[in-house]
Amino acid sequence: MRECGILLPVASLPSPYGIGAFSKEAYEWADALKRAGQGYWQVLPFGPTGYGDSPYQSFSAFAGNPYFIDLEQLIAEGLLTKEECDQADFGPSRRYISYDRIYYERFPLLRKAYERWKRNMAVDEGEENGKAEYTDRIQAAVHRLSEERLIRETREYCFYMALKDHFQSKSWYLWESDIRLRKPEAMESYRRLLSDDIGFYEFQQIKFEEQWQALKAYANEKGIRIIGDIPIYVAFDGADSWCHPELFQFDEENLPKAVAGCPPDAFAATGQLWGNPLYDWGYHRETGYEWWIRRMEYSLRMYDVVRVDHFRGFESYYSIPYGDPTAEFGHWEKGPGISLFEALERHFGAELPVIAEDLGFLTQEVRTLLKASGYPGMKVLEFAFDDTEASGYLPHNYSENCVVYTGTHDNDTLAGWFDSLSEKDQSFAREYAGSLCVPQKELPWQFIRLALASPARLAVIPVQDYLGLGTEARINEPSTLGKNWKWRLLPGEVNEELLEKCRRMAKIYGRLPCDPIQE
Repeated sequence: MRECGILLPVASLPSPYGIGAFSKEAYEWADALKRAGQGYWQVLPFGPTGYGDSPYQSFSAFAGNPYFIDLEQLIAEGLLTKEECDQADFGPSRRYISYDRIYYERFPLLRKAYERWKRNMAVDEGEENGKAEYTDRIQAAVHRLSEERLIRETREYCFYMALKDHFQSKSWYLWESDIRLRKPEAMESYRRLLSDDIGFYEFQQIKFEEQWQALKAYANEKGIRIIGDIPIYVAFDGADSWCHPELFQFDEENLPKAVAGCPPDAFAATGQLWGNPLYDWGYHRETGYEWWIRRMEYSLRMYDVVRVDHFRGFESYYSIPYGDPTAEFGHWEKGPGISLFEALERHFGAELPVIAEDLGFLTQEVRTLLKASGYPGMKVLEFAFDDTEASGYLPHNYSENCVVYTGTHDNDTLAGWFDSLSEKDQSFAREYAGSLCVPQKELPWQFIRLALASPARLAVIPVQDYLGLGTEARINEPSTLGKNWKWRLLPGEVNEELLEKCRRMAKIYGRLPCDPIQE
């Protein structure tokens, strides 16, 4: 079945409160996708973000970003007032997210909501202010509710964040040694000391889960499935590495022996030093990949389809000595290979709904792994038009078992990309698309046509390309800081005329859901 969808991060939805959220605008977006003849909404990872605001550097692989909690729903529940939300300063721009303002304004609002939520629980518990045991009983009720509603790893994240706040936002490897090394006495002592702060983070995750599951159910009822991400690595400054050091290549002090990155190439003379801890794949294999099974279970609760980021790292990964200032002196190590994916499929009892992000330089071993997995890989049109005129990313080279994108969140928009091409590559791209005489402002639609007309079973187009926007609408430029993950849609920017055009294109190329041609 040929299908299509649109890539739009949740953070990029329009919102009166500074960042896209699980709000009425998100429900309206699901309605718009339905009217546009789309079957998929692709989002970026949902994890809580830290320095740099990247969803690929999250404080946990098992938690949701509190920035996405819809404040208007909290108003409707009586946990906040509209006046409180309207008085917050979320930044001057409707187009670009001001993450510093979001950080300083959102958490105080969520704290107010938490205090009122606890008071509501107090009524339910039948307690009265003034009783000596009041606070302890309410905190116990909060934690009981979190145990019912949240999985273990999510509660671990809540403890981690409470500790991180206690230690003035320092990463865990800079904490006092007893809690850094998770000594039992220290763990119990800090749990008692920070009980209310832990409850605050549990409240955030409960609300995140409530709101996202309601929105996902609504989208699914409309026939829209959600594509989300599993980043291959987790952050060193995160709950996963602090709570489970045995999963990683750590020394006796729980510090990395080596970290992740990419070797030097034509784009980066000293390589890319990502700094993520590397997995101890021998340990994972001995445990039957239990942690990865838990991670996939969580991801499949969040999403309908999971895009596995940096797929080539499961065949072999680049290992850089910890402490090196660049990635120049790393080396390649073997990853788990097909055994990981076989373990996952044995557990779930079926082929997983996975897209393999197989971009970049691929060895024959990586191609063999992808073929053995059976997962569709990715094709990106922006990679196709170079002066060799023989790229595997040209649509006539695709098989059905792939997902085609005009570009991803890491690419420039189509309009910005075309402007950056050499005159020779522009000429070839126009010739291939049959667009020698098409005005440049109309060119994005020519490449969208190529994607939709290709043999690929699924085509996903970033919304910026349907809008014909330039580099100013780019989501991320890898290896840069300060300008990424900020772009947002404006209210009304995706209008009915555009939706009808998207629907018509989906129909023309046999990608419209329930199209009689496909029956």
